[in-house]
Amino acid sequence: MSQRTRLAALSSDLVGQEICLRGWLRTVRNSKKFSFLNLNDGSTQSGIQIIADAELPGYEEIAKLTTGSAVEVIGQLVESPGKGQTFEIQAQQIRIYGRSPGEDYPLQKKGHTLEFLREIAHLRPRTNTFGAVFRIRNTLADAVHRFFQERGFLYIHTPIITASDTEGAGALFQVTTLPLDQRLPLTSQSKPGYSADFFGRPVFLTVSGQLNVEAFACSFGDVYTFGPTFRAENSNTSRHLAEFWMIEPEVAFCELPDLVQLATDFLKFLLSNCLERHSEDLAFLQKMYDSELCATLEHIVSSEFQTVSYTEAVEILQQSKQPFEFPVEWGADLQSEHERYLTEQHYGCPVVLTDYPRDIKAFYMKQNPDDRTVAAMDVLFPRIGEIIGGSQREDNLEQLQKRLRELDLPEEEYGWYLDLRRYGSVPHSGFGLGFERIVQFVTGMKNIRDVIPFPRVPGHADF
Repeated sequence: MSQRTRLAALSSDLVGQEICLRGWLRTVRNSKKFSFLNLNDGSTQSGIQIIADAELPGYEEIAKLTTGSAVEVIGQLVESPGKGQTFEIQAQQIRIYGRSPGEDYPLQKKGHTLEFLREIAHLRPRTNTFGAVFRIRNTLADAVHRFFQERGFLYIHTPIITASDTEGAGALFQVTTLPLDQRLPLTSQSKPGYSADFFGRPVFLTVSGQLNVEAFACSFGDVYTFGPTFRAENSNTSRHLAEFWMIEPEVAFCELPDLVQLATDFLKFLLSNCLERHSEDLAFLQKMYDSELCATLEHIVSSEFQTVSYTEAVEILQQSKQPFEFPVEWGADLQSEHERYLTEQHYGCPVVLTDYPRDIKAFYMKQNPDDRTVAAMDVLFPRIGEIIGGSQREDNLEQLQKRLRELDLPEEEYGWYLDLRRYGSVPHSGFGLGFERIVQFVTGMKNIRDVIPFPRVPGHADF
């Protein structure tokens, strides 16, 4: 079998050489003497034109090829005289791997709505749009690991099945091996008994790897996890998924200002990588979906992020006299409209909000000396609002126990987590970035279901 060359690897150095390409046909045009096949292998936005002479062996079968067919082409790479294409292939041999019945093939040249393409998520990667989206997604995932690995972070695989609710919000998928029609027997305390279940206790799909990765930060210093997380929130919106990926670094001997710098460097690294490696894909997405996409990404990479406290932000919003849909008052969570005003109108750049009211943040966040706020931070981007959320963690055992009691969270469920404060506690901090949120931002896609291969949302778990 010939060595395959990917379309992304084609260059002028290969002109005149015989190469082997494998991929799927996007379009087919036949004439009496030639067939013109446009082939794409997924490695680039642009396909390549294959010129198949009628004298080729097996041309009768080649002439019957239709869109979607999988083929191998061996031929000479030549410079193309055609407009809008650099190279083409003068085919010497074409092998047919798999035909595609043209009349039944769901992907037609006329184009399709994103809504329709979600119904055929197994085929949509073959389109220009989703080819671009998933190549960029791959680059972002690669950049995540390179950023942390180059800085000496250890990659930790945190569990998917857990007994801990990191967020304390209760939006959990429960995991059980018991038949759905089997009711759990009640114990003397009128609580379900789990002795017959696989783990002998209630367990859930993880909502975050943070608590687990904190344990490793308290041994290795700088660590991160990057994996799937699950939220059983019945939110059927363009911004929510039931299954998504989270990036969660955790850094020992790190306080809030250091965390802000890490988050800023991280985001700029991700965006810079996409701008450097995906000019063709980004140009396509900009043309099709977001006319300001590249300018927005370049602006963020070149901007100084503005750091401002939550209290200062509330004052700015109140003094703006803007007709916000949601009133601005100290102690309430800021809404997307407030975050966008700060980033787009007041500062004109990304904003890092710090020191949020304690009562609207999670139990594990470090309490500030004012007893009203915690050492939390959110990074806000223009157009979307919050992109990263993080904090310095509470490293004082007594304070953490007190906070658990205040929120009626069972201390016995967090015994191992409290041990991290009993034995050699250190200041440590971390943040979370929803991977699909950054993919959505970089690609300009309006619906988060269009940046993950097979979206899981309320009422839908197809494929």
